[in-house]
Amino acid sequence: MKDRLRRLIPRSKRARLLTAGGFLLLLAAIALAGWLYEKNRTGSIYHPHARFIPTPTPALPKKPEKEFEWPLYGYDKEHTRFFPAPASLHAPFERLWVNNAKTLLEFPPVMRGDYIFQLGDNGWLRAISKKTGHTIWTRKVGQLSASTPAVAGKLVYVTVLKNPRGGKGRIWALDYDTGVVEWYRNLPSRSESSPMVDHGKVIFGTESGRVYALNALNGNLVWSYKAAGAVKASPTLQNGILYFGDYSGHVQAIGERTGHRFWISGSEGALLGSGTFYSTPAADYGRIFLGNTDGRVYAYDASSGKLDWAVQTGAYVYSSPAVTNAPGLGPTIYIGSYDGTFRALNARSGHVSWKYNAHGKISGSPTIVGRTVYFADLGTHRTYGLGISTGRVQFEFDSGSFDPVISDGKNIYLTGLTGLYALTPRHKTTKPATPTRKPHPKKKKHG
Repeated sequence: MKDRLRRLIPRSKRARLLTAGGFLLLLAAIALAGWLYEKNRTGSIYHPHARFIPTPTPALPKKPEKEFEWPLYGYDKEHTRFFPAPASLHAPFERLWVNNAKTLLEFPPVMRGDYIFQLGDNGWLRAISKKTGHTIWTRKVGQLSASTPAVAGKLVYVTVLKNPRGGKGRIWALDYDTGVVEWYRNLPSRSESSPMVDHGKVIFGTESGRVYALNALNGNLVWSYKAAGAVKASPTLQNGILYFGDYSGHVQAIGERTGHRFWISGSEGALLGSGTFYSTPAADYGRIFLGNTDGRVYAYDASSGKLDWAVQTGAYVYSSPAVTNAPGLGPTIYIGSYDGTFRALNARSGHVSWKYNAHGKISGSPTIVGRTVYFADLGTHRTYGLGISTGRVQFEFDSGSFDPVISDGKNIYLTGLTGLYALTPRHKTTKPATPTRKPHPKKKKHG
């Protein structure tokens, strides 16, 4: 048969057929190898015997503070995004006031005493009365911004992507009462890293990959650290060590005092390189938790940078995790994904405890207030409150896109699309005043 085919098909044509066949086989082999490579790099990874350190759940102080503070993005320096509110602070709510910023509100405010400080995406910083919702003062700090301020003592710190004159990034320190500028420092690149303030230093990242520690009183440089990619997140602080991810797909731990690096780890989450870290890490249980644009949620050992687990969601994870010890579930991570699903993950193993499909795109980060976890859906512009142990809907609000809620233990302050709402628990005898509507017919819990 072979001899017959050789007589019927000329040698030159046989060579072309063999070459074409070999090329197709090569393409098929490359495609198979790529699929296996991608699957192995972007799937879920579990290390069940990784180190895990139980820690006590934070509790409310026995005596309330004279001037309550929610001073930083994510509430505490570990960025756990957990506030131990009293049991009385839960839905249903009624509206006390609304302050309309007339611009996109991408990040939540901070709070100290009677003042709430919120930065709009148009670069205007507003000081708002917590009691009345009236604007106390405003200051134009940039042309474009996307971060949460920090408040410490009598100063408010703000980072911007573009300064008021159209240049690159800038960091400001302003007087708490008046908005008068105490100092500012121009930056060689843009910044949307919410400041961390500790031990007389203000610390933040920039799109050039440079992380700065400045003297909080005068803006003088204390130290700087160069990462391999843009640092968009707010640095997370625990036990004198700063943790953050960057756009090269690496997570690193550096010393707060000197900026010296202790460890660096990669994500290895994309076919042609690592995914990027926009998410702000949460530090708890001896681990560092954060999301990545490769679709994974990661857990690293805080002391060594060793990967403990990685869970694939199927879409971008810009969201920063919230962490607490949930009744009936134990240590749990709460985080959203661009696939529209909000997940509760076991902090030890990474396995899904429950999930809720919001049928949109979850870009922003959740916050836990008491036993309710709040998140907003960018796709539907709606805010949800779910029971931390069950995932059942306890609250819905017809506004919100990114990071929705902070609290002072009496009320919640909800960042909608363009307005800040003060909501207080509603008594049975009062009428609801929140702008709600009937639940979307497609929204339901998926367990």
